[in-house]
Amino acid sequence: QVQLVESGGGSVLAGGSLRLSCAASGSIFSINIMAWYRQAPGKQRELVAAAHTGGSTNYADSVKGRFTISRDNAKNTVYLQMNSLKPEDTAVYYCNAYLRESARAPYAYDYWGQGTQVTVSS
Repeated sequence: QVQLVESGGGSVLAGGSLRLSCAASGSIFSINIMAWYRQAPGKQRELVAAAHTGGSTNYADSVKGRFTISRDNAKNTVYLQMNSLKPEDTAVYYCNAYLRESARAPYAYDYWGQGTQVTVSS
């Protein structure tokens, strides 16, 4: 059983900062990718940022230069530092991990956190 537990959401004024954290626990052999997605009301869930095992990262164009994703592989934890927040960043943010539960598992699977609300007011 794998669990992803997020923390760090909240309300902030435009221009402010928040830091999200997500810790993965349970039966984990390896984590290929840890990522953050978000979903605003009436919109589809979208990728915000992803951190790959090798160290590479990728970002949605809308957050480049403002958000930074980082991983602590020893703790199976991913962070999202969000600076210069805008009202359009308001959404529920979901942690995602693409991982294998054991060495015998032939495939990796996606796991999701419960989501944390981020609200940016102008």
